[in-house]
Amino acid sequence: MATTSTLSSADFNHNDHHGDHGHKETFISKYVFTLDHKMIAKQFLVTGIIMAFIALFLSILFRLQLAWPETDFPILEVFLGKWAEGGRIKPEFFLALVTIHGTIMVFFVLTAGLSGTFSNLLIPLQIGARDMAAPFVNMLSYWFFLTACIIMLASFFVESGPASSGWTVYPPLSAVPTAIAGSGTGMTLWLVSMVFFIASQVMGGINYISTVLNMRTKGMSMWRMPLTVWALLFTAVLGLLSFPVLVSAVVLLFFDRSMGTSFYLSDLVVQGQILANEGGSPILFQHLFWFLGHPEVYIVILPAFGITSEVISTNARKPIFGYHAMVYSLAGIAVLSFIVWGHHMFVTGMNPFLGGVFMITTLIIAVPSAVKVFNYLATIWRGNIRFTPAMMFAIGMVSFFISGGLTGLFVGNAAIDINVHDTYFIVAHFHLVMGSAAIFGMLAGVYHWFPKMYGRLMDNRLGYLHFWLTFIGAYFVFMPMHFMGIDGVPRRYYAFTSFEFMEKWLSVNVFITWSAIIAGLAQVAFAWNFFWSMKHGKLAGPNPWGGNTLEWTTPVERIHGNWPGDLPTVHRWPYDYSKPGHHEDFILQTVPFSETMSSNLPHDFEGNPEAERIQAEWEAEQAVNERQESK
Repeated sequence: MATTSTLSSADFNHNDHHGDHGHKETFISKYVFTLDHKMIAKQFLVTGIIMAFIALFLSILFRLQLAWPETDFPILEVFLGKWAEGGRIKPEFFLALVTIHGTIMVFFVLTAGLSGTFSNLLIPLQIGARDMAAPFVNMLSYWFFLTACIIMLASFFVESGPASSGWTVYPPLSAVPTAIAGSGTGMTLWLVSMVFFIASQVMGGINYISTVLNMRTKGMSMWRMPLTVWALLFTAVLGLLSFPVLVSAVVLLFFDRSMGTSFYLSDLVVQGQILANEGGSPILFQHLFWFLGHPEVYIVILPAFGITSEVISTNARKPIFGYHAMVYSLAGIAVLSFIVWGHHMFVTGMNPFLGGVFMITTLIIAVPSAVKVFNYLATIWRGNIRFTPAMMFAIGMVSFFISGGLTGLFVGNAAIDINVHDTYFIVAHFHLVMGSAAIFGMLAGVYHWFPKMYGRLMDNRLGYLHFWLTFIGAYFVFMPMHFMGIDGVPRRYYAFTSFEFMEKWLSVNVFITWSAIIAGLAQVAFAWNFFWSMKHGKLAGPNPWGGNTLEWTTPVERIHGNWPGDLPTVHRWPYDYSKPGHHEDFILQTVPFSETMSSNLPHDFEGNPEAERIQAEWEAEQAVNERQESK
């Protein structure tokens, strides 16, 4: 392994360390067992993209079944073998497709793919660090994640098939191995995969928090950090506090499955046999799962918030509106996300008083969320907007968060949620507010920081095609589901021909499925654009978007250590765009106030005596010059 790969974090942060010092890297040290945070970010991103396409393929398969339940598709038997004999998906495998699709999207794409990519890429670059606090642990976090992905996909190749109890894996289907085919080995592999995944997230979270708190460069105070770093910091805190709770739930589930315990089981009859389990409650699992599950919603959306803040401010050429309010809203969301999990359990028979408490906290969390939306709109208002593909996806993220968030006001109310719980209304709500919004935030980040990752630009025409087909397709897929849910159509049903009242929605399901297929094809355009542009895209300069943050001060070529000389010194906040009196519409964080005298404002010097002195001297000099000119 190359010498640079064995340097400690202290070595990387020392100002005397100048990049790679000419040491040569092998293929293994550079691409496989790399300790460079930028390469690890690429590994997370590419793995996340691959997993997203697998999840997309699974969703198209079960959408075919929902749209044409009586039609045989012989090609399905080619892909699925015994699970689609005669060209029609078996009912038990339909639930497995839904389960693994949800698991991959929530955990492997929206959590690891989004947070893992941009935490690794941006935290060291935007705070002025050589690398992560613990590069070796950072490498391990990716390999644990990849192992989790492989184990999850391996469940498709066991005889009993993958897990089939929904992505929430509620007992008793997940706790009794003989309940259905998907409760056997496939369920065990699901649980093992999640343990590896959570270990990856904990290692990453410790690294991200340690790096932000301890490794900021000179002048980079907490209030000078970009909102992306704030968002990724709060995301890491959420993951570190909530994911271990799911581990405890999984361990107890292992005990129930293999050791005869009864944490979640009681009074069950399976295939005519009365089980010996008694005294347990599946509601306990729901409490443990959703104690993670709702912070998980914000583990997914907070990085998208941070990315959107950066992209919108950069492309509106305006300072972010209400920087401090944005940080406080992130903190408010992080705190409140831990005390709202019970709104997933309104129909479990919980005490009405307790349900009222969860309802109130759920509605209160809309306040900091609304603050963020207002600040995005105020930043865009009267801005000199550049409609790059990244900006389009950022605006799309805000659109999905607004439309999906409004339906959250309905399902956060217990009286309404009890009626629409487990219907397509819920599917539509979380796919808009969490799924689509987070995916659009992730894609905005990919388009925006692609030049920093690969030194080239993605094709704008393909980017616009990708945006419009995905944006319209997502709304066409999920908006009709709200009306289906209001009519009482339940989720996870294999066919809409089981009940007469559901048959009228068959034509809508055909429309939704075609929309999903078109939106899926748009992702092929993105994949081509992404991988082709790595080698053949237009070469990008060091700062193609005119950004202010520190990552745009690094050289285009990849250096393990980020800056070839001393670490940069930060003098200002990251959103000095379109400042009156300055010759350019952006000012890098590394530019001292002494070089921008004509554009300095009084609030620039708060808590900065040196800058105040420089500005006072300059103003005195200007006053002398004006008096001399008047004479």
